Amino acid sequence: MMVESVVLPHSNIINKMNNEIKKRLEWVKLYESVGNAGIVCLRCRITRPTLRKWFKRYQESGIDGLFELNRRPHKIHSKITQEDEHRILELRTNRNLGHRSIANEMKHLYRVSISTATVHKILKKNNKQYLNLKRYYRKRHIRYNRQVPGDRVQMDIFKIAPGIYQYTAIDDCSRYKVLQLFSRRTATNTLKFLDTVLEQLPFAIQRIQTDRGKEFFAYSVQDRLMEWGIKFRPIKPGSPHLNGKVERTQRTDLDEFYSTVDIKDPDLPNLLSQWQFYYNWLRSLRLRNRANTCV
Repeated sequence: MMVESVVLPHSNIINKMNNEIKKRLEWVKLYESVGNAGIVCLRCRITRPTLRKWFKRYQESGIDGLFELNRRPHKIHSKITQEDEHRILELRTNRNLGHRSIANEMKHLYRVSISTATVHKILKKNNKQYLNLKRYYRKRHIRYNRQVPGDRVQMDIFKIAPGIYQYTAIDDCSRYKVLQLFSRRTATNTLKFLDTVLEQLPFAIQRIQTDRGKEFFAYSVQDRLMEWGIKFRPIKPGSPHLNGKVERTQRTDLDEFYSTVDIKDPDLPNLLSQWQFYYNWLRSLRLRNRANTCV
């Protein structure tokens, strides 16, 4: 079967067109000369609906109809209200949260599903810069989780400021944690903190895991643990990653709590108690699990 060749009109417009538009014009001209849609589709390897679409556009608008139409909607209806935008700014200002954490908290606290891109757009519009947080890049380890609450409680102490030390205990299974401030890291304060931990944890403790600080190895502390029937499991020297959950949750305290308060505030212990309640009962479980990377 012989098919006549198609001669395209010679004009400056054709020379400026891209290859896609030239191909569409060839289809249209070939169909006009042959008059058989089946032959055109077979030769050009296109479908009949495609040929009908471009032929109809060419008849209506000429060569201009062969250009792709802008598919962007004329008006984008935003689902974010002024109240939601205010909440997003509050989460960034008051709690120093990042984009993903803000999106998770909006869904958890206010039942508002929002993408991280939308959060970024709102923060950028209000001149909220990216968080300047320390990022730790370590070799990925195999994670583990105890299956029973109280089976292993990780405990640690870190210095907030001169004369301010935070004692931290977090359960390996439930991520429930207890916090308390002291002026020094001593065995006496460790005993006081142990009393607080036993009083506040809603389950029995079987093991306590710490580093090899003297405040944990003191005879008075060891005797108290033996009296309560709690096993003491210190980690290897120079291996803080073995106490990964408590180390990571302390960094969360620095990023989301201490960065938003004045550490010289005399009401700091009460504020810390409020933060502990929020972390244990209101903060989403997904954030708690992600914030407690462990090995």
